[in-house]
Amino acid sequence: MSLNASSHNSTGEKTGPTTAPPPELSEDSKKAILEHSNADGTGQNAPGQDGGDKDAPKKVKTEKELEKERKKAEKDAKFKAKKAAQAAGAGKEAAKPAKEKKKKEEEVLPAYVEKTPKGEKKILGSLDDAFHKAYNPAVVESAWYDWWEKEGFFKPELRDGKVKERGSFVVTIPPPNVTGKLHCGHALATALQDLLIRWHRMLNYTTLYVPGCDHASISTQVVVENMLWRREGKTRHDLGRPAFLDLTMKWKNEYHESINRVLKRLGGSFDWTREAFTMDQARSEAVLEAFVRMHRDGLIYRSSRLVLWCTKLNTAISTLEVDQKEIEGRTLLDVPGYERKVEFGVLTHFKYPIDGTEEFIEVATTRPETMLGDTAIAVHPKDKRYEHLIGKFAKHPFVDRLLPVVADDYVDPEFGTGAVKITPAHDQNDYALGKRHNLEFITILNDDGTMNANAGSFAGQKRFDVRYSVVDELTKKDLYVKKEDNPMKVPLCSKTKDVIEPLLKPQWWMKMEGLAKPAIEVVRNGEITISPVTSEKIYYHWMENIQDWCLSRQLWWGHQIPAYLCEVEGEDVDESLDESWIVALTEEEARKEAEKKFPGKKFTLRQDGDVLDTWFSSGLWPFSTLGWPKKTLDLDTLFPTSLLETGWDILFFWVARMIIFSIHLTGKIPFKEVYCHSLIRDNMGRKMSKSLGNVVDPIDIMNGISLKELTDKLHQGNLDPKEVKSAEKYQQTAFPKGIPECGSDALRMALIGYTTGGGDIAFDVSVIHGYRRFCNKVYQATKFALGRLGEDFTPRATSQLSGKESLAEKWILHKFSTSSKLVNERLTQRQFSNSTQAVYQYFYDSLCDNFIENSKAVFDSGDEAQIESVRQTLYTALEGGLLLLHPYMPFLSEELWQRLPRRSGDKTASITVAAFPEYREDFVDAQAEEEYELMIGVSKGLRSITSEYTIKEGGNAFVQALDDTTHAVLTSSTSLPTIRSLAGKTVSEIKILASSDPAPTGCAVYTVGSSATVFLDIKGRVDIDKEIVKATAKLEKANETIQKQKKIMGAEDYEAKVSEAVKEGEKEKLRAAETDARNLEMSINQFQTLKLS
Repeated sequence: MSLNASSHNSTGEKTGPTTAPPPELSEDSKKAILEHSNADGTGQNAPGQDGGDKDAPKKVKTEKELEKERKKAEKDAKFKAKKAAQAAGAGKEAAKPAKEKKKKEEEVLPAYVEKTPKGEKKILGSLDDAFHKAYNPAVVESAWYDWWEKEGFFKPELRDGKVKERGSFVVTIPPPNVTGKLHCGHALATALQDLLIRWHRMLNYTTLYVPGCDHASISTQVVVENMLWRREGKTRHDLGRPAFLDLTMKWKNEYHESINRVLKRLGGSFDWTREAFTMDQARSEAVLEAFVRMHRDGLIYRSSRLVLWCTKLNTAISTLEVDQKEIEGRTLLDVPGYERKVEFGVLTHFKYPIDGTEEFIEVATTRPETMLGDTAIAVHPKDKRYEHLIGKFAKHPFVDRLLPVVADDYVDPEFGTGAVKITPAHDQNDYALGKRHNLEFITILNDDGTMNANAGSFAGQKRFDVRYSVVDELTKKDLYVKKEDNPMKVPLCSKTKDVIEPLLKPQWWMKMEGLAKPAIEVVRNGEITISPVTSEKIYYHWMENIQDWCLSRQLWWGHQIPAYLCEVEGEDVDESLDESWIVALTEEEARKEAEKKFPGKKFTLRQDGDVLDTWFSSGLWPFSTLGWPKKTLDLDTLFPTSLLETGWDILFFWVARMIIFSIHLTGKIPFKEVYCHSLIRDNMGRKMSKSLGNVVDPIDIMNGISLKELTDKLHQGNLDPKEVKSAEKYQQTAFPKGIPECGSDALRMALIGYTTGGGDIAFDVSVIHGYRRFCNKVYQATKFALGRLGEDFTPRATSQLSGKESLAEKWILHKFSTSSKLVNERLTQRQFSNSTQAVYQYFYDSLCDNFIENSKAVFDSGDEAQIESVRQTLYTALEGGLLLLHPYMPFLSEELWQRLPRRSGDKTASITVAAFPEYREDFVDAQAEEEYELMIGVSKGLRSITSEYTIKEGGNAFVQALDDTTHAVLTSSTSLPTIRSLAGKTVSEIKILASSDPAPTGCAVYTVGSSATVFLDIKGRVDIDKEIVKATAKLEKANETIQKQKKIMGAEDYEAKVSEAVKEGEKEKLRAAETDARNLEMSINQFQTLKLS
């Protein structure tokens, strides 16, 4: 992304022209610099001195040496003059001594202290004081949020218990885990959600943005247990369940507050009176009701089935908490609890003897330790090699067990030996095969990963120690065959990096297939839309291949399952059977149920010690946050919610389950739309990871942070020393000077601008800092406008046209109306990046770089009526721009909007509840747009070619109209003053030519569409041969770009797969390259002609 001091381009857009050239130095300044350059040098290394005898006579220089020095000094003087001009700023600043200017630039302000009492309307400081003369995010973003919250601007407005006429727009935050700090993914989600909430609020919808946090069972318990061990050397069992839960709740409260502070800092307009937590009283009641009701409906049941078991955590986990590590072959990995690395990526071949024969059958496995749980060998029914063995038995070499040889189509005869060892209790595929063939299910592992009694002589050994000892014993029995590399995926617990074991456990499960069907249908029939389309495809794939859901987690932190084991005196009880349990809202209700079930019998009740998977309570979130299972006004009026904005990576873990729960429990869909944002990666395209050092805290972007502080954060974490070194290296490359202070508004707008609906986001802090420059542009434009409007200015009661507007005024009002339409359309279509560009282009290009620049001439030399007209238009255009900007940049827009005078009768307290701009037919003026943009195109051409050929002053230009209509516009009385105002001071003479006039010669050329051509006379001012070489090289590059763009846009799947935002960007690149090529061709022709003349 190209950035400079006065322009900033959105992704896919051209970089705008520099607002103005550096001001010229005064003659006094030039003279002083030249005199200083020609003066004798001082110091040991001054020219002509070598550090020798200071009293020695000076060497007499030849005339040639003196001439050489004079030229060098002159060249040096010009360079210094150029540097001084660049550093001098604008206007009178240029004439100030360089030393004084440097001192001023180096002035560091003390920390800003907000004077406004908390919750009160902000006291606005003078725009002339040190803290307010330039944009400062710390100053601008202070005080507003507390006032917004206190005034209740974020609460939903209901009229007589009903939503407003336009309807409602409700979003419940995807609750962040309470385990730690928010990252840039959370910042992206908040920016997008709040953009839509603020936009709808300003469009006069009843809006609600519900805040809250998720208890995150596993993550939170792991963190607290580790903390307890580090601080006190205790485990949770040392404390006991109640004390441990109390400790965890205190820890949660601390981090919960930290999360809320960041969400407020990001400007999220949440209604904090409705804040929810997945383990608070209301949500706990909802969880109990859902579990009991769905068990009663036969959808939740108890059964022994395979789960994903983490031996380090001693609990089952979900597939979301499993990372699949891909390896290409033999690899040694670190496993918690083992001093030496463990071998993976190897296929171990060994033989089983066939009982009663001299034959053997060879099998292969990547997990040789599981052979202790083998209960069969499977072959393909049509595999000729093994047909004669089907129905026979293999003899286990270490335990007293015969393994039947069974035939099953599941077996791939081409893989390994074509014979597969079957371990039904420790492999998902084997489990299914075991069920089909009614095999024995033998568990060989204890919960801690050691072998149990079923492993025979290996009992008590750790599983991966057995991996080696089994092979040793097989070798001794001459049953070991070989090892070979085998590409594979190793399932690792994302929390502990332990290797996951499939383990047979009695757990609570939910039947999913029947529940999935209506959830699929509401998406197919359009009741719920999922975008982008790729996310919808992911949803269908998962839902159509859905498996029953394991609900149990062997943890303490979470919702304890409301199921009670009923142990009848004198009777055996099987904990794996559903009928052994009573499911009820309370123990008292469970006791009454048990008395009915076992009349006259003595029994004891024991509540299941397990908790529910975190996703169970999260699945109820859209309606439990509005009061379900109680009948509430919120549930009646604000449900279903409008939108769920989330990451596509949890589409099936969370989004699908919310739809399932909502349809079954409320009879309604939970939301009408799902928008899946992209995942954030670093500027090198890598996934964010603490070990890589590329996880960026949004607070560090908003506040700014030094490289040293970033590095210190790495050392405060739990990274391996090798990972710290790698992370430091990345930080030094990515943030050599740390991260500059960007503020919340710049961060928000950059993240929204990144959201194209396409692939992942390559996150770059420099882009965000570019938006901080845009903030300063908005700030300075408003300062200028306030100064020109004056303290006595009163805007007209309405923004209706007076009929006396100039061409420039008609143009800016037209751009305001069409930009408003564009922003509203793009937000409706969820074209977030394109909407950002529309706001940016209106404020930066249309308002600042064109209308305000043009207005300066009117303010300086117009008559009273002209000045009053341009003041009224400037007010309308500026206020409208701030309103357009507000959903993207809430703090800056409020700070500046509050400084503007209000129209008569306008009592709007805050921009947060002001009306969002919409299309105004009365402002639309296509003719004014065409005519004024001709002036803009011409002035842009003049700026471009004077910059290209380094023409600083005295430029002589021609503008040739290519048709009579254009000529009439260009020769009107206001055209030349407008062009001069927009083009800057580098051109001293501009002549308008008709299409019938001969084209000038000896000029650089710039085409303005099909309307006009701009010529800049460069005769005698440039080296023609060098310019031909340069232009030819640029033409080749432009033509290469044209071919590249045509190839990209002509790809077979381009139209179907590429988003509209990206398509527009690619079209713009092609248009720009074609324009460049056309201009260069014409310029080269002019140069060639000039050379021949």
